[in-house]
Amino acid sequence: MTQNQSTPPTPAPDPPVFVIAEAGVNHNGDLDVARRLVDVAADARADAVKFQTFKADRLVTRAAPRAEYQRRATGDAASQHAMLAALELSERAHELLWQHCAERGIEFMSTPFDPESALYLKRLGVRRLKVPSGEVTNLPLLRLMGGLGLPVILSTGMADLTEVEAAVTALQGAGCRELSILHCVSNYPATPEATNLRAMDTLAYAFRVPVGLSDHTEGTAIAVAAVARGATILEKHFTLDRGLPGPDHQASLEPGELKALVRAVRDVTAALGDGVKRPVASELPIRDVARKSLVTTHDLPAGATLRAGDLVILRPGTGLPPARLDDVIGRRTARAIPAQTPLTESMLLPPEPAQ
Repeated sequence: MTQNQSTPPTPAPDPPVFVIAEAGVNHNGDLDVARRLVDVAADARADAVKFQTFKADRLVTRAAPRAEYQRRATGDAASQHAMLAALELSERAHELLWQHCAERGIEFMSTPFDPESALYLKRLGVRRLKVPSGEVTNLPLLRLMGGLGLPVILSTGMADLTEVEAAVTALQGAGCRELSILHCVSNYPATPEATNLRAMDTLAYAFRVPVGLSDHTEGTAIAVAAVARGATILEKHFTLDRGLPGPDHQASLEPGELKALVRAVRDVTAALGDGVKRPVASELPIRDVARKSLVTTHDLPAGATLRAGDLVILRPGTGLPPARLDDVIGRRTARAIPAQTPLTESMLLPPEPAQ
């Protein structure tokens, strides 16, 4: 079969995967730690490092409980409000981190959790906005973000398809023209069997936008699998040390793991290729060694008529391929051919006309 109109069309090469190193609140409210997280993400060659922009008073009531994973990770009785208040970054901290990202050659990103934070990030000059999973049903916030003229990445943890559709409608209806959607399982850590990577296919089919994964599983295997399955954006939490106190450290990669993940993502993206089945240039010398040819079994004089016993199939593959055996039987040699010689077309006279 040849690659023509009867075969599937060749897909376009996959775009580079946009890797977001999710620092989140793993700075523990310490600007120096946040700077070190920027350095780790830049050293790993991630495309962006992402923080979170919020004020606890605009995000949560003072009596709101913490999630179970947060209670397990921090082991104290503080309210969600108290926990988040300790993790806020000031506007000055944002500006210093922005500057440090520019110096390190990595994109600064942050997730806003309220309208004021989204407007602040717009003023700061971010290139894109991220909707966190918890705000999928916050349509007023989504309409505001969709109207800011920036690309938007929508994370969809805890959401069903109807809720995602409403969020997409709100964003696009407000003017968002560059939307991407991340599948996500909002558990820390998420288990592989809960991850359901095929949901990325559903989102891509339903909304015809680029899709990816915000990955909360342990390790890197699921993230790499998502890229192989077609994720164009990958987000992964990382930390300086999983042993640090705080709600998200235990479900995060450490610096060496983040670097290995980015390297694996680049390798997988390169390996996907363009879909055309053909030998690559590096295979061609090996093809001559590994394939076989029609080889003479003994010395043949010029003018000899080839018979089955005159030929054997052996390496190397520099002569006529075994598939030509039936074609050459009965043809005459154009010159004397020594034994153990791979047969070539130039060694044979043209076929005699059919009688």
